[in-house]
Amino acid sequence: MRAAQMVAPGRLETVEVPIPEPGEGEVLVRTHRASICGSDLHVVFDGFYAGEYPAPPGFPGHEGVGVVERSRSAGFAPGDAVLVAPVPHAAGCFAEWQVVSERSLVTLPPGGDLDRLLMAQQLGTTIYAMRRFWPSTMGSGEGRSVAICGAGSAGLFFTQLARRAGFSSVLIADKAPSRVALAAAFTVDAAVDVAQTPFVDAVAEMTGGVGADLVIEAAGYDETRIQCLRAVRPQGRIGHFGFPERPSGPTPWDFAEAWAKQPSIEHNHSTQLEPGLTAFREAVDLIHSGAVDVTPFLEPVYRLEDTQHALEAARDQRGGKVTVDLSGGV
Repeated sequence: MRAAQMVAPGRLETVEVPIPEPGEGEVLVRTHRASICGSDLHVVFDGFYAGEYPAPPGFPGHEGVGVVERSRSAGFAPGDAVLVAPVPHAAGCFAEWQVVSERSLVTLPPGGDLDRLLMAQQLGTTIYAMRRFWPSTMGSGEGRSVAICGAGSAGLFFTQLARRAGFSSVLIADKAPSRVALAAAFTVDAAVDVAQTPFVDAVAEMTGGVGADLVIEAAGYDETRIQCLRAVRPQGRIGHFGFPERPSGPTPWDFAEAWAKQPSIEHNHSTQLEPGLTAFREAVDLIHSGAVDVTPFLEPVYRLEDTQHALEAARDQRGGKVTVDLSGGV
């Protein structure tokens, strides 16, 4: 089979490797498509990979959809369409076939659009995060404001979840004009280009200088985490969704500001470890029913042999949600 393989920092090549065999409790999935996550960029380009080279075939892709070909799990049968959500160290979605644990699969509805349902992996991570950032004990967001720093696919999914939670005011900001333009087409009250209006100033304007009730950091930079702290209202809530900027070591922080404001701060990751994968299942239902719009995230699509270019496009923020087709349909 063909697979993309990371052979050196920042470099992937297309290789031919044997089709893997599933063990007990595993299934062999023929991959249809895989999408690129921001964490993949950290692994490939930013030094977050600590293993040996070449890395395992298909790594670090962990957002995929496909069809079961062989199964050694009672829960899945050949022909089942599935969402693939492996734990990161077992990721192999950039390969034509992959062996996946039964615990990392969600069955997709019959007749579902696999290209659209692929987005349930990213949406699921934001659903899981939103449960921590704005738990049900907080009640409805009616009369309250949310500000999102970072207008990638995760940030844009957060805007839709914020509306579903009832937030009255939704602002999203980014430094890439293409992303700001895309965000403006969503149901937001303000899509801000931070090159023209700083994030903190935009939030202050929307909230009359008070600060947002909930601020979500979805960009993954030390600077933006501090900006989110400055944009939140006193005793408001901050959700950290973006990865650390560096794989290790201390990071800058404004403790005096945090001390003065006393916000509740939540960090979130590892949706793949949730028992029962309920967030991913909810995401599948929302997309399949049309309750969440994924149309802006269906392009661009690259061939497997162009995975290197796909990762570079995602790194350079070219397009919506970058995906890799492994079905031969592109």
